[in-house]
Amino acid sequence: MANASASVWSHAAAAPDRVALRGSGSVAWTYGELRERAATVRELLDTHRIRPGDRVLLVAPSVPEFVMAYYGILAAGAVAVTANTMATERELTYMGRDAGVRLVLAWHALAPVAHRTADELGVAVREVGEGLGGFGPADSAPEPLPVDGRDTGALLYTSGTTGRPKGAQLTHGNLASCAAIFRDIHSIGADDRAVTGLPLFHVFGQACVMGTTMLAGGSLTLLERFDAGAMTALIRRDRPTFIAGVPTMWNALLRATEEGDVDFAGLRLASSGGASLPVEVMRAFEERFGCTIVEGYGLTETTGAGTCHLAGEPAAPGTVGRALPGCAVAVRDDTGADLPPGEVGEVHIKGPVVMKGYWNRPDATGEALDADGWLRTGDLGSLDAEGDLRIVDRKKDLVIRGGYNVYPREVEEVLYEHPDIVEAAVIGVPDPHYGEEVAAVVALRAGATLDVRELRSWAKERLSAYKVPHLLAVVDELPKGATGKILKRAIDPAAVRAL
Repeated sequence: MANASASVWSHAAAAPDRVALRGSGSVAWTYGELRERAATVRELLDTHRIRPGDRVLLVAPSVPEFVMAYYGILAAGAVAVTANTMATERELTYMGRDAGVRLVLAWHALAPVAHRTADELGVAVREVGEGLGGFGPADSAPEPLPVDGRDTGALLYTSGTTGRPKGAQLTHGNLASCAAIFRDIHSIGADDRAVTGLPLFHVFGQACVMGTTMLAGGSLTLLERFDAGAMTALIRRDRPTFIAGVPTMWNALLRATEEGDVDFAGLRLASSGGASLPVEVMRAFEERFGCTIVEGYGLTETTGAGTCHLAGEPAAPGTVGRALPGCAVAVRDDTGADLPPGEVGEVHIKGPVVMKGYWNRPDATGEALDADGWLRTGDLGSLDAEGDLRIVDRKKDLVIRGGYNVYPREVEEVLYEHPDIVEAAVIGVPDPHYGEEVAAVVALRAGATLDVRELRSWAKERLSAYKVPHLLAVVDELPKGATGKILKRAIDPAAVRAL
């Protein structure tokens, strides 16, 4: 099977002057330049005696040099272990030691923590600068090493919300399948221009956006760190046909713009993932920009893919679409039996995008993957008669109040309808009487105030009494991860108070 980096080489051979990458500055890289620079990294790995299958820790933001380093690692047959740029020395050391990395490649601005990590691991570190990264031009650009489809190409560590982070092994076959699926269903080609503020170390930006654009031969504009003002400036400059983000990004664009501020006329696709998209945010975005957001669903363990809305095919509001081509989705009860349409159970996914397993975790792999290749996602959902999937919540986020199941996403959807609420998260707080109480943490639009009694009355008109939040905290902004996803585990239950 072809190496997952092979598309960069093939486009460089066919159209070397076609633009592959742009940053927020004025510099643009062609496919010919990207191939040359990836070959430079591959040559560097050879000097450090990195061999096929060896792991290389890559710590870099969403800049063209990330793409250079990533495809250089894959072209050498090595494994890219991509790390969050906000990770601490302790977190990076854990990841590097668990993966057994043999080299650290780090963006120059992250050099201090990278050097301390490398010292702890007893391996070399090389800083990646702008352009050629300070490595000098490669002597040649040989074709990427051939690989087996089951060979690991990237090792992405999960967030660790249920214990220490685990490395999901994404194979060259996983990466190639994800890119090909999205290229085909969204009809992405060489004339398409993508813009994203997603971090490339995360599976959504890395596999679904970068991988798809590079396979198609299009151009990709990268925003190093998402900012609504900077994003609108890039949209004006590069006139994208495709943008990708997470719900908090769409919300930020809505908050930072007025009607007519940004012309989205050339945009034919806006892709949302990473977290459930509130229906109210989707509706407001379409009204403001005249652009429909296509929502999808996937996990790190499924290369970010699983289901998606399909252009031209209506999907029920609040659903994340149907199983992608070549994939299958099932909703099952605790015994593993398939549930009929409309009933809530655990979502399972099968297909060419499902990971090989967790790195050096056979027990965890056995718990997540069954003998037939089905992955237990840990998410609760239901399928309708047409096969559209509705994600209800994370199984572990379910709030059980007095014996009644409360799905936080359902309550959050209602809170997002309130005209003064721009961000919302619902969690369960221990309660001596009910077992758990429903708590909401919200952020308000600029200048707004919230009368909690009025909010409770307002919510009671839209929710059953046991679902209405009885505890509330108002904050300036909800805690978020590097992808912009709201981090419920970072919310302090002690911060909420009785309504």
